[in-house]
Amino acid sequence: MKVVAINGSPRKSGNTAYALNVIGNVFREEGFDFEIIDVGGKHIRGCLACNKCAEKKDGKCVITGDMLNDSLAKMMEADGIIIASPVYYSGIAGTMKCFLDRAFFVASANGNRFRHKVGASVVAVRRTGGSMTFNALNHYLSISEMLIPSSNYWNVIHGLAPGDAAQDEEGIQIMKMLGKNMAWMLRMCERAKDMEPPQTEKIFTNFIR
Repeated sequence: MKVVAINGSPRKSGNTAYALNVIGNVFREEGFDFEIIDVGGKHIRGCLACNKCAEKKDGKCVITGDMLNDSLAKMMEADGIIIASPVYYSGIAGTMKCFLDRAFFVASANGNRFRHKVGASVVAVRRTGGSMTFNALNHYLSISEMLIPSSNYWNVIHGLAPGDAAQDEEGIQIMKMLGKNMAWMLRMCERAKDMEPPQTEKIFTNFIR
Protein backbone atom coordinates (compact mmCIF):
# COMPACT_ATOMS: atom_id res chain seq x y z
CA MET A 1 0.00 0.00 0.00
CA LYS A 2 1.08 3.56 -0.65
CA VAL A 3 0.66 6.86 1.15
CA VAL A 4 1.17 10.21 -0.59
CA ALA A 5 1.81 13.35 1.44
CA ILE A 6 1.26 16.84 0.02
CA ASN A 7 3.65 19.39 1.51
CA GLY A 8 2.11 22.84 1.20
CA SER A 9 5.10 24.72 2.61
CA PRO A 10 7.33 26.79 0.32
CA ARG A 11 10.21 25.69 2.58
CA LYS A 12 11.02 22.28 1.12
CA SER A 13 13.06 21.37 4.21
CA GLY A 14 11.03 23.30 6.78
CA ASN A 15 9.06 22.16 9.79
CA THR A 16 6.11 20.92 7.72
CA ALA A 17 8.49 18.62 5.83
CA TYR A 18 10.05 17.55 9.13
CA ALA A 19 6.65 16.46 10.47
CA LEU A 20 5.90 14.54 7.27
CA ASN A 21 9.25 12.76 7.42
CA VAL A 22 8.58 11.70 11.02
CA ILE A 23 5.30 10.17 9.85
CA GLY A 24 6.97 8.75 6.74
CA ASN A 25 9.55 6.90 8.81
CA VAL A 26 6.71 5.15 10.64
CA PHE A 27 5.12 4.10 7.36
CA ARG A 28 8.39 2.76 6.00
CA GLU A 29 8.94 0.77 9.19
CA GLU A 30 5.43 -0.64 8.74
CA GLY A 31 6.22 -1.70 5.16
CA PHE A 32 4.29 1.04 3.31
CA ASP A 33 5.47 3.06 0.33
CA PHE A 34 5.60 6.75 1.20
CA GLU A 35 6.12 9.78 -1.03
CA ILE A 36 6.16 13.51 -0.31
CA ILE A 37 5.03 15.87 -3.07
CA ASP A 38 6.18 19.46 -2.56
CA VAL A 39 3.68 22.03 -3.84
CA GLY A 40 4.25 25.08 -1.63
CA GLY A 41 7.05 26.53 -3.71
CA LYS A 42 5.41 25.92 -7.09
CA HIS A 43 3.36 28.22 -9.33
CA ILE A 44 -0.18 26.87 -8.98
CA ARG A 45 -3.18 29.02 -9.82
CA GLY A 46 -6.57 28.80 -8.19
CA CYS A 47 -9.70 27.06 -9.49
CA LEU A 48 -11.47 28.81 -12.38
CA ALA A 49 -14.89 27.41 -11.41
CA CYS A 50 -15.27 26.42 -15.07
CA ASN A 51 -16.69 22.96 -14.23
CA LYS A 52 -14.85 21.46 -17.21
CA CYS A 53 -13.51 18.59 -15.08
CA ALA A 54 -17.11 17.54 -14.41
CA GLU A 55 -18.00 17.80 -18.10
CA LYS A 56 -14.99 15.95 -19.47
CA LYS A 57 -14.80 13.29 -16.75
CA ASP A 58 -11.16 12.57 -17.57
CA GLY A 59 -9.84 12.91 -14.03
CA LYS A 60 -7.90 16.06 -14.89
CA CYS A 61 -8.07 19.81 -14.39
CA VAL A 62 -8.22 21.81 -17.63
CA ILE A 63 -5.55 24.16 -16.30
CA THR A 64 -2.27 22.81 -17.63
CA GLY A 65 1.29 23.98 -17.26
CA ASP A 66 1.62 23.22 -13.57
CA MET A 67 2.15 20.07 -11.51
CA LEU A 68 -1.41 19.54 -10.34
CA ASN A 69 -2.59 16.84 -12.75
CA ASP A 70 0.51 14.69 -12.27
CA SER A 71 0.21 15.02 -8.50
CA LEU A 72 -3.52 14.36 -8.60
CA ALA A 73 -2.96 11.10 -10.47
CA LYS A 74 -0.67 9.93 -7.68
CA MET A 75 -3.25 10.91 -5.06
CA MET A 76 -5.95 8.96 -6.89
CA GLU A 77 -3.75 5.86 -7.02
CA ALA A 78 -2.69 6.07 -3.37
CA ASP A 79 -4.40 4.25 -0.51
CA GLY A 80 -3.73 7.09 1.94
CA ILE A 81 -3.31 10.84 1.58
CA ILE A 82 -1.81 13.35 4.00
CA ILE A 83 -2.29 17.07 3.40
CA ALA A 84 0.07 19.34 5.32
CA SER A 85 0.44 23.10 5.55
CA PRO A 86 2.19 25.78 7.53
CA VAL A 87 -0.03 28.45 9.07
CA TYR A 88 -0.51 31.70 7.14
CA TYR A 89 -2.68 34.23 8.99
CA SER A 90 -4.40 31.40 10.90
CA GLY A 91 -5.14 29.55 7.66
CA ILE A 92 -3.85 27.33 4.87
CA ALA A 93 -0.88 28.66 2.89
CA GLY A 94 -2.09 30.26 -0.36
CA THR A 95 -0.47 27.96 -2.92
CA MET A 96 -1.62 24.92 -0.96
CA LYS A 97 -5.17 26.27 -0.89
CA CYS A 98 -5.13 26.64 -4.70
CA PHE A 99 -3.82 23.09 -5.04
CA LEU A 100 -6.40 21.57 -2.71
CA ASP A 101 -9.35 23.45 -4.24
CA ARG A 102 -8.55 22.10 -7.69
CA ALA A 103 -7.44 18.60 -6.69
CA PHE A 104 -10.42 17.86 -4.49
CA PHE A 105 -12.91 19.40 -6.92
CA VAL A 106 -11.61 17.28 -9.81
CA ALA A 107 -11.66 14.14 -7.66
CA SER A 108 -15.21 14.87 -6.53
CA ALA A 109 -16.42 15.62 -10.06
CA ASN A 110 -14.95 12.37 -11.38
CA GLY A 111 -16.69 9.77 -9.25
CA ASN A 112 -15.62 10.96 -5.80
CA ARG A 113 -12.18 9.43 -6.32
CA PHE A 114 -10.95 10.05 -2.77
CA ARG A 115 -13.95 8.31 -1.20
CA HIS A 116 -12.94 5.84 1.53
CA LYS A 117 -9.25 6.56 1.15
CA VAL A 118 -7.59 7.16 4.51
CA GLY A 119 -6.71 10.84 4.89
CA ALA A 120 -5.05 12.98 7.53
CA SER A 121 -4.15 16.64 8.00
CA VAL A 122 -0.90 17.97 9.46
CA VAL A 123 -0.02 21.52 10.47
CA ALA A 124 3.25 23.27 11.35
CA VAL A 125 2.93 26.55 13.22
CA ARG A 126 5.11 29.04 15.08
CA ARG A 127 2.69 29.92 17.86
CA THR A 128 -1.07 29.97 17.20
CA GLY A 129 -3.58 29.37 14.41
CA GLY A 130 -2.73 25.69 14.24
CA SER A 131 -6.17 24.42 15.25
CA MET A 132 -7.94 26.68 12.74
CA THR A 133 -5.68 25.55 9.91
CA PHE A 134 -6.10 21.93 10.99
CA ASN A 135 -9.88 22.34 10.86
CA ALA A 136 -9.71 23.95 7.41
CA LEU A 137 -7.62 21.08 6.03
CA ASN A 138 -10.01 18.52 7.50
CA HIS A 139 -12.91 20.09 5.58
CA TYR A 140 -11.40 18.70 2.35
CA LEU A 141 -11.16 15.21 3.82
CA SER A 142 -14.57 15.03 5.42
CA ILE A 143 -16.55 16.31 2.42
CA SER A 144 -14.82 13.64 0.31
CA GLU A 145 -16.02 10.76 2.53
CA MET A 146 -12.45 9.99 3.48
CA LEU A 147 -11.65 8.00 6.62
CA ILE A 148 -9.75 10.16 9.10
CA PRO A 149 -7.45 8.63 11.72
CA SER A 150 -6.52 10.53 14.86
CA SER A 151 -3.51 10.85 17.12
CA ASN A 152 -3.27 11.55 20.85
CA TYR A 153 -3.69 15.31 20.20
CA TRP A 154 -4.48 17.50 17.22
CA ASN A 155 -1.94 17.03 14.43
CA VAL A 156 0.05 20.21 15.01
CA ILE A 157 3.80 20.60 15.44
CA HIS A 158 5.53 23.81 16.54
CA GLY A 159 8.61 25.65 15.31
CA LEU A 160 9.72 28.85 13.56
CA ALA A 161 13.06 28.32 11.81
CA PRO A 162 13.60 25.11 9.82
CA GLY A 163 14.58 22.40 12.28
CA ASP A 164 12.86 23.95 15.30
CA ALA A 165 10.15 21.28 15.20
CA ALA A 166 12.77 18.70 16.19
CA GLN A 167 12.61 20.23 19.68
CA ASP A 168 8.83 19.76 20.00
CA GLU A 169 8.79 16.41 21.78
CA GLU A 170 5.01 16.29 22.07
CA GLY A 171 4.59 17.26 18.43
CA ILE A 172 6.93 14.47 17.35
CA GLN A 173 4.98 11.96 19.42
CA ILE A 174 1.73 13.20 17.84
CA MET A 175 3.15 12.61 14.34
CA LYS A 176 4.45 9.14 15.21
CA MET A 177 1.13 8.15 16.74
CA LEU A 178 -0.71 9.49 13.69
CA GLY A 179 1.48 7.36 11.43
CA LYS A 180 0.82 4.22 13.48
CA ASN A 181 -2.93 4.81 13.67
CA MET A 182 -3.13 5.63 9.97
CA ALA A 183 -1.19 2.47 9.06
CA TRP A 184 -3.56 0.41 11.22
CA MET A 185 -6.63 2.00 9.60
CA LEU A 186 -5.23 1.38 6.12
CA ARG A 187 -4.84 -2.31 6.92
CA MET A 188 -8.37 -2.47 8.31
CA CYS A 189 -9.72 -0.85 5.14
CA GLU A 190 -7.84 -3.33 2.97
CA ARG A 191 -9.42 -6.26 4.83
CA ALA A 192 -12.92 -4.76 4.73
CA LYS A 193 -13.06 -3.86 1.03
CA ASP A 194 -15.78 -6.41 0.32
CA MET A 195 -17.99 -4.72 2.94
CA GLU A 196 -17.70 -1.21 1.49
CA PRO A 197 -21.11 0.49 1.25
CA PRO A 198 -22.24 1.58 -2.23
CA GLN A 199 -21.83 5.17 -3.31
CA THR A 200 -24.92 7.39 -3.25
CA GLU A 201 -25.60 10.12 -5.79
CA LYS A 202 -25.07 13.54 -4.23
CA ILE A 203 -28.12 15.80 -3.74
CA PHE A 204 -27.33 19.46 -4.47
CA THR A 205 -29.49 22.25 -3.07
CA ASN A 206 -29.03 25.93 -2.26
CA PHE A 207 -30.82 28.51 -0.13
CA ILE A 208 -33.21 29.83 -2.76
CA ARG A 209 -34.73 26.62 -4.14
